[in-house]
Amino acid sequence: MLIRSAYRWALGVLKMAWKLGGTYFENCSCEMVCPCSTSGFAAKASYDRCSFLLVFHVDRGDIEGTDVSGLTIGLLGDSPQVMIEGKWRLGVLLDDRASKEQQEKLVAVFSGQKAGPMAAVAPLVSEMLGLERVPVNYANEGRKHKVQMGRDVHVEVEDFVGGALTAPQQVVGVAHPANSTLTIARGIDSHVKAFGIDYAGTGKSGFSAPFSWQG
Repeated sequence: MLIRSAYRWALGVLKMAWKLGGTYFENCSCEMVCPCSTSGFAAKASYDRCSFLLVFHVDRGDIEGTDVSGLTIGLLGDSPQVMIEGKWRLGVLLDDRASKEQQEKLVAVFSGQKAGPMAAVAPLVSEMLGLERVPVNYANEGRKHKVQMGRDVHVEVEDFVGGALTAPQQVVGVAHPANSTLTIARGIDSHVKAFGIDYAGTGKSGFSAPFSWQG
């Protein structure tokens, strides 16, 4: 019995090639609350196109033996009004502290090459706009989540507490790669300009959530 249990444990470790955990937030050009993220990308965005920045900060992570803890990656995109139809344009903003090996491993996970949640998103992307290594200043301060990525990408969102409520409001049971429960947020100081995408997210929709992935 002991040998069998040890075998099963070892087999599980071998199957788990990578594991990431950390914090996530986003800000897009839609009005609150973004219909794209809350509908599994099936509802129409507020405007003709949806521009968005998805930010993942890895608190702890290992990809096939490479430690990627403490790094931040941003996915900057532009899509048609109904996102599930595909034809996304996507660029990657990567923490310039990442080594070449860390970069390769992170890009493989976030492009869906190593399975996991992003594998479901990858078929929606029709054009890759490139990868830029940029200085990153990331912070979580209670209900506020903010990042500076290079010179021209600054996003700050705040978890939304409405009316007489005392805690941020959430949407649950959503089909979203970060988490099935998202905390509603609002852009409070946001402007994004990179890869030919230029939008102001101040006052627009945002979400935040912890994320925990493995593959």
